[in-house]
Amino acid sequence: MARLVSMTELEDRLQCPICLEIFKEPLMLQCGHSYCKGCLLSLFCHLDSELRCPVCRQEVDGSRSPPNLSLARVIEALGLPRDPEPKVCAHHRNPLSLFCEKDQELICGLCGLLGSHQHHRVTPVSTVYSRMKEELATLISDLKQEQKKVDEHIGKLVNNRTRIVNESDVFSWVIRREFQELHHLVDEEKARCLEGVEGHTRGLLASLDMQLEQAHSTRERLVQAKCVLEQFGNENHHEFIRKYHSMASRAELQPARPLESTFNPISFKPGLHQADIKLTVWKRLFRKVLPAPESLKLDPTTAHPLLELSKGNTVVQCGLLAQRCASQPERFDYSTCVLASRGFSCGRHYWEVVVGIKSDWRLGVIKGTASRKGKLSKSPEHGMWLIGLKEGRVYEAFGCPRVPLPVAGHPHRIGVYLHYEQGELTFFDADRPDDLRPLYTFQADFQGKLYPILDTCWHERGSNSLPMVLPPPSGPSHLSSPQPTKL
Repeated sequence: MARLVSMTELEDRLQCPICLEIFKEPLMLQCGHSYCKGCLLSLFCHLDSELRCPVCRQEVDGSRSPPNLSLARVIEALGLPRDPEPKVCAHHRNPLSLFCEKDQELICGLCGLLGSHQHHRVTPVSTVYSRMKEELATLISDLKQEQKKVDEHIGKLVNNRTRIVNESDVFSWVIRREFQELHHLVDEEKARCLEGVEGHTRGLLASLDMQLEQAHSTRERLVQAKCVLEQFGNENHHEFIRKYHSMASRAELQPARPLESTFNPISFKPGLHQADIKLTVWKRLFRKVLPAPESLKLDPTTAHPLLELSKGNTVVQCGLLAQRCASQPERFDYSTCVLASRGFSCGRHYWEVVVGIKSDWRLGVIKGTASRKGKLSKSPEHGMWLIGLKEGRVYEAFGCPRVPLPVAGHPHRIGVYLHYEQGELTFFDADRPDDLRPLYTFQADFQGKLYPILDTCWHERGSNSLPMVLPPPSGPSHLSSPQPTKL
């Protein structure tokens, strides 16, 4: 299908290379290029030698240039407009019909033949115009593509900015809510501390007020006795001697019973030192902001054959005889371990384990995909994060190498706090609910589901047969001898 030529492109092709106007009486040289008759005669007048075509530089005979009738008829039929003000050369007053590629400027035909541009490569203005129009179109297309990319980038930036603002608003709301809860908790602790101080003060003041009342009563009796005796001392000699013995024996005139003891000042000791207020309150707040204790049970299908579960699968102890139980992939066959029936793959969780006075135990979390067969490699590299007690003396965290823990006393209850996203597993001495004491913290990049694990360790001929207990979320744990249930 033939390409349609626009009117602008047609006008460009029907322009004289010398005057850049629509051809007027076009003449055609032997090389095939056409020029206006007037432009060609003007060019002839300035030449002393042979004529060369301004476009192709071929030597031609200007006197043998016939009219280009076909071109003239096409121009006449189209009725194309003519440029009223042609651009002319400042030196030769000829139309600027050529473009010097070297100097990048418009010149006339004489400049290209006789002037400083005669050895330079020149191109007809129409050709240069078409080429530059194509370059301009390409540049415009490239700019459009770049603009499209920039618009897409701006759109992404705007969306990103909107997302940041929205996320910031949500997070600010969360911060305000969390701080409101913290303020509420702080106010509760403040009221609790003040109530404790006021109650302690009331008790001390009541004791002092009672002592003051007794002292005032004693003083009043002394004053009355003193007045009676002073009046008796004013009697005459005979009356004084006669009444003396009866007066001296009167009870109200007997010397007042001395105070029970010497004065002992009462000290104001509220049980909370000023320097410890922040630390004490922080410990209480920390316990309150922990997640609610999990209600966990043990999974019998994972328990080693020596282990006996009781109390609704919340108590485990190591027995003397192995029980008959199915050999399952999830069951431990060497280490005396058992898992909780629930695992965690996100969020924050807190639970407690009562270890009592056992001499050997281990507890923590284990990856659900970790091996349960044979001797366990107890380290984070093998998917286990544990702490434990050995021989009733040494507390340690199972890392590579193991880390001895400076634990004060022998905690009977161990708290475990898991913050999955933050990669933290912290163990606490939880004997006192309002005073959790951190024992050790593992930092790890947790992946997959983690299960709480209890390792009772071997019974050691009965010396380590005491149970480990998953206590209920509220109420004391029971360490009485459990009734074992068969697995």
